[in-house]
Amino acid sequence: MFYAVLYQPLFNLLIWLYNIIPGMDLGFAIIAISLVTKLVLWPFSHVALKSQKSLQEIQPKLEALKEQFKDDKEGLTKAMMQLYQTEKVNPLSSCLPLLIQLPILFALYAVLRDGLRVDSLVHLYPFIHNPGSINPFFLNWIDLGQPHLVMAIVAGILQFVQTKMLMTQRPPRAIRKKEGAKDEDMLTAMNQSMTYMMPIMTVVIGASLPGGLTLYWIVMNIFSIVQQFFVLKSHKKSEISSPVISQ
Repeated sequence: MFYAVLYQPLFNLLIWLYNIIPGMDLGFAIIAISLVTKLVLWPFSHVALKSQKSLQEIQPKLEALKEQFKDDKEGLTKAMMQLYQTEKVNPLSSCLPLLIQLPILFALYAVLRDGLRVDSLVHLYPFIHNPGSINPFFLNWIDLGQPHLVMAIVAGILQFVQTKMLMTQRPPRAIRKKEGAKDEDMLTAMNQSMTYMMPIMTVVIGASLPGGLTLYWIVMNIFSIVQQFFVLKSHKKSEISSPVISQ
C-alpha cells in the first residue's frame, strides 16, 4: 500500500518534474515537489499556526483554571474544554501538518534511496517519459543521493529561525515562583530548550540522510518561515484592532 499510494506517485511526480524543468536538474524537481506539498498543506499549517499562537496566549487562563480546580480533575477537564471552545482553540491542530508530512518524508526518502538507479525507471507510469538515466547532482555540484553536511547545517539554522519565531516569553522573574505561573514557566522553559535542541537534531539527522531529503526540508522550512511571518503579522494586527474590554 505504501508503494502504490505514496512511493510510486511521488517517484513519478519527481521524474515528470525532472523531465519538464529546463536543465533536467533533480534539485529543482525536489524544490518543485516541496512547493506543491507546501501549497497542499498551507490551509492546515495556517490553522495550526493560529491555534498554536492562541494556545500560548491563553496559558494564563489555563493556569488560573488549574489553580481553581486543583482538587477536581474532572471539573478541570470540563473547564479546559469549555475554554478551548470559547477561545476557538484546538490544541491538537498544530500536530496535523506534521502528521500529514511524515509519510511524504518517508516516501521521498525511499525514492531518493532507491529511485535514482536506472533499473528503478521501470516503475514509471506509461504516460511518464523515461529519461534513460537520472543525474543526481544539483547545480552540477551537490550529489543529492548522498548526505551533505553543509545543507544539514543550513536546515538546522532555518529550523532554529522557524522555532524561534513561535517561542513564548517566560513570566517575569518576580512572579515565576507563584503557584499560577509555575507550570507556565516550566512549559515555556521546555519550549526554549526545544528551540536549541530541534536545530541540533536536524543537523545530526540531516547529515546522515540523502541530500535531496535535506534540500526538501530546507525549502519547506523557508516556506514555513514566510508563512509564519505573515500569519503572526496578521495576528498582531488583529490584536491591535480588537477593543480591550475591561472587567
